[in-house]
Amino acid sequence: MKIGKNTVVTIDYTLKDAEGEIIDTSSGADPLVYLHGIGALIAGMESALDGKSKGDEFQIVITPEQGYGEYDEEDVMEIDLAAFEDPSQVQVGMELVLETEDEGEFAAVVTEVGEEVAIVDRNHPLAGMTLHFEVAVRDVRKATPEEIDHGHAH
Repeated sequence: MKIGKNTVVTIDYTLKDAEGEIIDTSSGADPLVYLHGIGALIAGMESALDGKSKGDEFQIVITPEQGYGEYDEEDVMEIDLAAFEDPSQVQVGMELVLETEDEGEFAAVVTEVGEEVAIVDRNHPLAGMTLHFEVAVRDVRKATPEEIDHGHAH
């Protein structure tokens, strides 16, 4: 069976940066299982997997445009520490869910803490990066009606 819309796909993968450093891998852990064709993966990965079959192994290079987007300096902002419930608990690396009237909720990471403000970055950690994947397709099967209805593999 070939990978296509509404198939449940099981893959092993290793993600490296441009210098060959491993960023993430399923090696030594459970493989990734997902419902194909609903945008569960970044566009470049889903496109590369389309039409592949169980047993296929390949490498793919994904540009920022097909991955997590370009890094956007406008997504780095200052927030007054007084806006936090407990400013003394704000630390570099802290992950936040913030809300604005214009944009609703969004995720951000604290990158710097000053005396009066925190710098937060709402770019994805892999934004702006060219991603190098090694992928092995372990299984492909037709999704059940329940999986399609729920929008994820069971």
